[in-house]
Amino acid sequence: MKAYIFPGQGAQYVGMGKDLYENYPLAKDMFEKANQILGFRITDLMFAGTDEDLRQTRVTQPAIFLHSVILAATLPDFEPGMVAGHSLGEFSALVANKALSFEDGLRLVYARAMAMQKACEAEPGTMAAILGLDDKAVEETLKGITEVVVAANYNSPGQLVISGSIKGIDLACEALKAAGARRALPLKVGGAFHSPLMEPARIELAAAIEATEFSIPVCPVYQNVDAKQYTNPALIKANLVAQLTSPVRWTQTVQNMVADGGSIFIEVGPGTVLQGLVKKIAPEVEAFSAA
Repeated sequence: MKAYIFPGQGAQYVGMGKDLYENYPLAKDMFEKANQILGFRITDLMFAGTDEDLRQTRVTQPAIFLHSVILAATLPDFEPGMVAGHSLGEFSALVANKALSFEDGLRLVYARAMAMQKACEAEPGTMAAILGLDDKAVEETLKGITEVVVAANYNSPGQLVISGSIKGIDLACEALKAAGARRALPLKVGGAFHSPLMEPARIELAAAIEATEFSIPVCPVYQNVDAKQYTNPALIKANLVAQLTSPVRWTQTVQNMVADGGSIFIEVGPGTVLQGLVKKIAPEVEAFSAA
Protein backbone atom coordinates (compact mmCIF):
# COMPACT_ATOMS: atom_id res chain seq x y z
CA MET A 1 0.00 0.00 0.00
CA LYS A 2 1.21 3.53 -0.79
CA ALA A 3 1.83 5.78 2.21
CA TYR A 4 2.28 9.47 1.48
CA ILE A 5 4.27 11.48 4.03
CA PHE A 6 4.62 15.26 4.31
CA PRO A 7 7.58 17.18 5.80
CA GLY A 8 7.61 19.82 8.50
CA GLN A 9 9.58 22.93 9.39
CA GLY A 10 13.25 22.84 8.39
CA ALA A 11 12.72 21.38 4.90
CA GLN A 12 12.46 24.80 3.20
CA TYR A 13 14.92 26.06 0.57
CA VAL A 14 15.15 29.10 -1.71
CA GLY A 15 13.51 28.33 -5.07
CA MET A 16 11.04 25.82 -3.63
CA GLY A 17 7.95 25.38 -5.80
CA LYS A 18 9.22 27.56 -8.69
CA ASP A 19 9.30 24.62 -11.14
CA LEU A 20 5.70 23.71 -10.23
CA TYR A 21 4.57 27.32 -10.77
CA GLU A 22 6.24 27.49 -14.18
CA ASN A 23 5.23 24.06 -15.48
CA TYR A 24 1.67 23.44 -14.22
CA PRO A 25 -1.25 25.86 -14.76
CA LEU A 26 -3.04 24.23 -11.77
CA ALA A 27 -0.01 24.93 -9.56
CA LYS A 28 0.18 28.55 -10.75
CA ASP A 29 -3.52 29.03 -9.93
CA MET A 30 -3.08 27.54 -6.45
CA PHE A 31 -0.01 29.66 -5.70
CA GLU A 32 -1.78 32.83 -6.82
CA LYS A 33 -4.81 31.93 -4.71
CA ALA A 34 -2.44 31.50 -1.75
CA ASN A 35 -0.95 34.97 -2.35
CA GLN A 36 -4.49 36.41 -2.19
CA ILE A 37 -5.46 34.50 0.96
CA LEU A 38 -2.25 35.44 2.81
CA GLY A 39 -2.31 39.08 1.70
CA PHE A 40 1.34 39.05 0.58
CA ARG A 41 3.25 37.39 -2.27
CA ILE A 42 4.69 34.39 -0.51
CA THR A 43 5.73 33.11 -3.96
CA ASP A 44 8.30 35.95 -4.20
CA LEU A 45 9.88 34.79 -0.93
CA MET A 46 9.75 31.10 -1.89
CA PHE A 47 11.18 31.52 -5.38
CA ALA A 48 13.69 34.35 -4.88
CA GLY A 49 13.86 35.29 -1.19
CA THR A 50 16.78 34.72 1.17
CA ASP A 51 17.38 31.88 3.62
CA GLU A 52 16.65 34.43 6.34
CA ASP A 53 13.25 35.25 4.79
CA LEU A 54 12.32 31.57 4.67
CA ARG A 55 13.41 30.95 8.27
CA GLN A 56 10.68 33.22 9.68
CA THR A 57 8.00 30.91 11.10
CA ARG A 58 5.20 32.98 9.49
CA VAL A 59 6.79 32.29 6.08
CA THR A 60 8.31 28.83 6.62
CA GLN A 61 5.13 27.03 7.58
CA PRO A 62 2.84 28.22 4.75
CA ALA A 63 5.72 27.85 2.25
CA ILE A 64 6.31 24.18 3.10
CA PHE A 65 2.56 23.52 3.22
CA LEU A 66 2.08 25.08 -0.22
CA HIS A 67 4.97 23.22 -1.81
CA SER A 68 3.65 19.92 -0.39
CA VAL A 69 -0.05 20.20 -1.24
CA ILE A 70 0.52 21.73 -4.68
CA LEU A 71 3.05 19.01 -5.53
CA ALA A 72 0.48 16.39 -4.44
CA ALA A 73 -2.18 18.06 -6.63
CA THR A 74 0.06 17.77 -9.70
CA LEU A 75 1.00 14.10 -9.23
CA PRO A 76 -0.67 12.01 -11.97
CA ASP A 77 -1.27 8.89 -9.85
CA PHE A 78 -1.90 10.34 -6.39
CA GLU A 79 -4.08 7.74 -4.67
CA PRO A 80 -3.09 7.53 -1.00
CA GLY A 81 -3.94 4.47 1.04
CA MET A 82 -2.68 6.23 4.17
CA VAL A 83 -1.06 9.58 5.00
CA ALA A 84 0.99 11.19 7.76
CA GLY A 85 2.86 14.44 8.22
CA HIS A 86 5.66 15.51 10.54
CA SER A 87 4.35 18.33 12.77
CA LEU A 88 3.32 21.07 10.29
CA GLY A 89 3.18 18.31 7.63
CA GLU A 90 0.07 16.91 9.30
CA PHE A 91 -1.90 19.84 7.82
CA SER A 92 -0.54 19.04 4.35
CA ALA A 93 -1.55 15.40 4.86
CA LEU A 94 -5.09 16.43 5.82
CA VAL A 95 -5.52 18.53 2.67
CA ALA A 96 -4.09 15.69 0.56
CA ASN A 97 -6.57 13.16 2.00
CA LYS A 98 -9.46 15.65 1.62
CA ALA A 99 -10.21 16.12 5.32
CA LEU A 100 -9.53 19.84 4.78
CA SER A 101 -9.92 22.15 1.79
CA PHE A 102 -6.80 23.79 0.37
CA GLU A 103 -8.01 27.26 1.39
CA ASP A 104 -8.94 26.26 4.97
CA GLY A 105 -5.70 24.31 5.34
CA LEU A 106 -3.66 27.36 4.34
CA ARG A 107 -5.60 29.66 6.68
CA LEU A 108 -5.05 27.26 9.59
CA VAL A 109 -1.34 26.85 8.84
CA TYR A 110 -0.90 30.62 8.75
CA ALA A 111 -2.87 31.04 11.99
CA ARG A 112 -0.70 28.31 13.56
CA ALA A 113 2.51 29.97 12.35
CA MET A 114 1.50 33.39 13.71
CA ALA A 115 0.40 31.93 17.05
CA MET A 116 3.66 29.99 17.39
CA GLN A 117 5.73 33.06 16.45
CA LYS A 118 3.92 35.03 19.17
CA ALA A 119 4.48 32.28 21.75
CA CYS A 120 8.19 32.13 20.83
CA GLU A 121 8.57 35.87 21.35
CA ALA A 122 6.70 35.81 24.67
CA GLU A 123 8.66 32.85 26.07
CA PRO A 124 12.02 32.26 24.32
CA GLY A 125 13.00 28.63 23.96
CA THR A 126 14.93 26.29 21.70
CA MET A 127 15.44 22.66 20.69
CA ALA A 128 18.32 20.17 20.40
CA ALA A 129 18.85 16.86 18.59
CA ILE A 130 20.09 14.02 20.77
CA LEU A 131 21.92 11.29 18.84
CA GLY A 132 23.01 7.82 19.85
CA LEU A 133 20.97 7.39 23.02
CA ASP A 134 17.97 5.14 23.65
CA ASP A 135 14.62 7.00 23.95
CA LYS A 136 14.04 5.68 27.47
CA ALA A 137 17.47 6.87 28.60
CA VAL A 138 16.70 10.36 27.25
CA GLU A 139 13.33 10.42 29.02
CA GLU A 140 14.87 9.29 32.32
CA THR A 141 17.63 11.90 32.12
CA LEU A 142 15.14 14.70 31.42
CA LYS A 143 13.24 13.85 34.62
CA GLY A 144 16.24 15.12 36.57
CA ILE A 145 16.16 18.60 34.98
CA THR A 146 14.16 21.18 36.94
CA GLU A 147 13.89 23.66 34.04
CA VAL A 148 11.30 23.21 31.24
CA VAL A 149 12.58 20.52 28.85
CA VAL A 150 10.71 17.64 27.19
CA ALA A 151 11.07 15.02 24.46
CA ALA A 152 9.60 16.70 21.35
CA ASN A 153 10.29 14.63 18.23
CA TYR A 154 10.81 10.85 18.26
CA ASN A 155 12.35 10.92 14.78
CA SER A 156 13.99 7.48 14.51
CA PRO A 157 15.71 5.01 16.85
CA GLY A 158 18.69 6.86 18.32
CA GLN A 159 17.50 10.29 17.16
CA LEU A 160 15.29 12.26 19.52
CA VAL A 161 14.77 16.04 19.55
CA ILE A 162 14.23 17.78 22.89
CA SER A 163 12.51 21.12 23.42
CA GLY A 164 12.28 23.66 26.22
CA SER A 165 13.65 26.84 27.77
CA ILE A 166 17.14 27.94 26.72
CA LYS A 167 18.53 27.10 30.18
CA GLY A 168 16.66 23.78 30.21
CA ILE A 169 18.15 22.75 26.86
CA ASP A 170 21.68 23.74 27.98
CA LEU A 171 21.38 21.68 31.17
CA ALA A 172 19.79 18.74 29.34
CA CYS A 173 22.50 18.65 26.65
CA GLU A 174 25.21 18.43 29.32
CA ALA A 175 23.33 15.75 31.25
CA LEU A 176 22.56 13.70 28.12
CA LYS A 177 26.20 13.76 26.96
CA ALA A 178 27.19 12.57 30.42
CA ALA A 179 24.56 9.81 30.10
CA GLY A 180 26.20 8.54 26.89
CA ALA A 181 24.65 10.51 24.01
CA ARG A 182 26.97 10.54 21.01
CA ARG A 183 26.00 14.12 20.23
CA ALA A 184 23.68 16.82 21.58
CA LEU A 185 23.20 19.41 18.83
CA PRO A 186 21.38 22.70 19.46
CA LEU A 187 19.04 23.42 16.52
CA LYS A 188 18.53 26.74 14.73
CA VAL A 189 14.83 27.08 15.44
CA GLY A 190 12.64 29.98 16.52
CA GLY A 191 11.37 28.45 19.75
CA ALA A 192 10.45 25.47 21.91
CA PHE A 193 8.03 23.70 19.58
CA HIS A 194 6.03 20.73 20.93
CA SER A 195 6.66 21.76 24.54
CA PRO A 196 4.56 23.35 27.32
CA LEU A 197 5.91 26.75 26.19
CA MET A 198 3.57 26.49 23.17
CA GLU A 199 0.45 26.54 25.39
CA PRO A 200 -0.63 30.10 24.38
CA ALA A 201 -0.37 29.07 20.70
CA ARG A 202 -2.36 25.89 21.39
CA ILE A 203 -5.23 27.92 22.87
CA GLU A 204 -5.21 30.30 19.88
CA LEU A 205 -5.06 27.48 17.33
CA ALA A 206 -7.85 25.57 19.09
CA ALA A 207 -10.28 28.43 18.38
CA ALA A 208 -9.29 28.53 14.68
CA ILE A 209 -9.59 24.75 14.28
CA GLU A 210 -12.93 24.67 16.08
CA ALA A 211 -14.28 27.24 13.62
CA THR A 212 -13.12 25.25 10.58
CA GLU A 213 -15.10 22.52 8.84
CA PHE A 214 -13.36 19.15 8.49
CA SER A 215 -14.66 16.28 6.31
CA ILE A 216 -14.32 12.51 6.52
CA PRO A 217 -11.05 11.84 4.67
CA VAL A 218 -10.59 9.45 1.75
CA CYS A 219 -7.98 7.49 3.74
CA PRO A 220 -6.71 7.37 7.32
CA VAL A 221 -4.28 9.94 8.69
CA TYR A 222 -1.76 8.72 11.26
CA GLN A 223 -1.49 11.57 13.74
CA ASN A 224 1.57 12.77 15.61
CA VAL A 225 0.14 12.74 19.13
CA ASP A 226 -0.28 8.98 19.46
CA ALA A 227 0.83 7.57 16.05
CA LYS A 228 -2.62 6.01 15.52
CA GLN A 229 -4.86 6.21 12.45
CA TYR A 230 -7.94 8.46 12.37
CA THR A 231 -10.84 9.22 10.01
CA ASN A 232 -13.26 10.86 12.49
CA PRO A 233 -13.19 14.66 11.90
CA ALA A 234 -13.84 15.54 15.56
CA LEU A 235 -10.95 13.37 16.75
CA ILE A 236 -8.66 14.64 13.98
CA LYS A 237 -9.35 18.21 15.16
CA ALA A 238 -8.66 17.40 18.81
CA ASN A 239 -5.38 15.70 17.92
CA LEU A 240 -4.29 18.66 15.76
CA VAL A 241 -4.80 21.01 18.72
CA ALA A 242 -2.98 18.70 21.16
CA GLN A 243 -0.07 18.36 18.71
CA LEU A 244 1.34 21.82 19.51
CA THR A 245 2.30 20.91 23.09
CA SER A 246 2.79 17.14 22.57
CA PRO A 247 5.70 15.19 21.09
CA VAL A 248 5.76 14.10 17.44
CA ARG A 249 5.83 10.31 17.58
CA TRP A 250 7.30 9.77 14.11
CA THR A 251 9.11 6.50 14.85
CA GLN A 252 5.91 4.92 16.15
CA THR A 253 3.87 6.43 13.27
CA VAL A 254 6.03 4.77 10.61
CA GLN A 255 6.05 1.47 12.54
CA ASN A 256 2.22 1.52 12.73
CA MET A 257 1.85 2.38 9.05
CA VAL A 258 4.13 -0.52 8.10
CA ALA A 259 2.20 -2.87 10.43
CA ASP A 260 -1.04 -1.77 8.70
CA GLY A 261 0.28 -2.55 5.21
CA GLY A 262 2.31 0.51 4.19
CA SER A 263 5.06 -0.80 1.90
CA ILE A 264 5.90 2.20 -0.34
CA PHE A 265 6.54 5.55 1.39
CA ILE A 266 6.48 8.64 -0.83
CA GLU A 267 7.65 11.96 0.60
CA VAL A 268 5.67 14.87 -0.87
CA GLY A 269 7.22 18.30 -0.37
CA PRO A 270 10.63 19.93 -0.04
CA GLY A 271 13.66 17.97 1.14
CA THR A 272 14.37 14.30 1.77
CA VAL A 273 14.46 14.15 5.59
CA LEU A 274 11.42 11.93 6.08
CA GLN A 275 12.41 9.24 3.59
CA GLY A 276 15.78 9.05 5.37
CA LEU A 277 13.99 8.54 8.70
CA VAL A 278 11.70 5.88 7.18
CA LYS A 279 14.75 3.94 5.93
CA LYS A 280 16.20 3.97 9.48
CA ILE A 281 12.90 2.98 11.12
CA ALA A 282 11.78 0.35 8.57
CA PRO A 283 14.64 -0.63 6.22
CA GLU A 284 12.43 -3.30 4.63
CA VAL A 285 10.12 -0.78 2.89
CA GLU A 286 10.66 1.41 -0.16
CA ALA A 287 10.99 5.15 0.48
CA PHE A 288 11.53 7.89 -2.07
CA SER A 289 10.60 11.47 -2.99
CA ALA A 290 7.78 12.60 -5.27
CA ALA A 291 9.67 15.81 -6.13
